[in-house]
Amino acid sequence: MKKIETLLEQFIFFSRWMQLPVYLGLIVASVFYAIKFMVQLWKLISGFGMMDENAILLSVLGLIDISMVINLLVVVFIGGYTTFVSKIEFENHEDKPEWLGKINASSLKIKLIVSLVSISGVHLLKTFIDIHNVPLQDAILQISIHLVFLLSALLLAYSDKIMASTKGH
Repeated sequence: MKKIETLLEQFIFFSRWMQLPVYLGLIVASVFYAIKFMVQLWKLISGFGMMDENAILLSVLGLIDISMVINLLVVVFIGGYTTFVSKIEFENHEDKPEWLGKINASSLKIKLIVSLVSISGVHLLKTFIDIHNVPLQDAILQISIHLVFLLSALLLAYSDKIMASTKGH
């Protein structure tokens, strides 16, 4: 019976590698976002002379949005891989971002929700700039979603604070 239990535990432990294709897929998705960024940047550069200030601002916000989505993807595929699949040997790498040395499931959740709130905020700002072309229902829906993200971030931060304070007890 112990041998079956050991085999089952090994199978469960090695099943974490099923996430690898997901993280590789997210890397591919980030490449497509980088291409989309370059296309958007080219549109901004090539059409700059014919754009008014609002159009330029909307284009720049679109670039910021793409950048933030790529940042979110990086946090998910690096943080998720190192937290749930396998350790990445990067301790001595000169370009290692500081947050990589401190990543755990809790900090990963916080980074994700902060990214979602930020991306939602950029979308909301784009809506407000172009409010005359956005149906009221869409604006209300975006505001509602943003408020849900904000509330989720606050509740997550509060629950992490509670968990951290009870660790010593």
